[in-house]
Amino acid sequence: MSTKMITITKKDVKLPKRKKSSHKGDNGYVLCIGGSKEFTGAVILAGLAALRSGCDLVKIAAPEKVAWAINAYSPDLITVKLKGDYLSLSHSYEILKETEKHDVVLIGNGLSYNEQTNKFVNFIIKKIKKPLIIDADAIKMLNLSEISNAIITPHHKEFETLLKNSGYSKLNNIKDMGKKVKELSQGKYIGNNVIILKGETDYVLSSRKILCNKTGNPGMTKAGTGDVLAGLCTGFLAQDKKRNLLQAAINATYYNGLIGDILLKKKKGFNFLASDMVEEIERAIRKGF
Repeated sequence: MSTKMITITKKDVKLPKRKKSSHKGDNGYVLCIGGSKEFTGAVILAGLAALRSGCDLVKIAAPEKVAWAINAYSPDLITVKLKGDYLSLSHSYEILKETEKHDVVLIGNGLSYNEQTNKFVNFIIKKIKKPLIIDADAIKMLNLSEISNAIITPHHKEFETLLKNSGYSKLNNIKDMGKKVKELSQGKYIGNNVIILKGETDYVLSSRKILCNKTGNPGMTKAGTGDVLAGLCTGFLAQDKKRNLLQAAINATYYNGLIGDILLKKKKGFNFLASDMVEEIERAIRKGF
């Protein structure tokens, strides 16, 4: 049976509602796991994007030098400082204890791809019980059979690696991306996960439906825009008491592209940065574009 591809419009976006009687913590606590000696900024962008989306608190578990840099950059992000230049199995117990205090977990931003981070990700993904957003290097280390209750946010190369790791060689041989995502959604490949495939057209894939997003522009090839998307997914999901993965993915994908389009007009060109996008989130949501 053919799956119809639906284009996301503003009507499909349903942002979480905040009660007037809200107390701290009612609108979501987020834990971000990432950062490495090479990459400090990615997890900052993701964490700030989650906060700007409206969640109440973001804590970042990162190697200690990264964590101190984060604290120097922003007073709004709380950090867990872990010894070493990379996250490893030795940090697993402390991080798992932290996941129990948070509603949603984001993993992967700035993590780096090496033997110790690979072992760490493969171990901890199976242990985390909270809804997950999996981004960047963490995607390259996993296969879909190991992932449950998660939003996964690959670009095209990461998507190909994920399919290869998952043993889906038949899907990888399909060259047409539209046909590939239809085949993926129609099979039992995705399970209870949602995949946001980033590109010129963003695809939001679940086992129930396929949506495509047309907001966004070529200026969003800049480093960090995917980290902003992951942060938006995380923040929207944390605020939603029902933890609706698909709705959070729709909200984040639409707004991430829309903010890029707003900045394209404001900057009159493709010279905007991912950090500009973080600053634009609050205004875009408040004005209800």
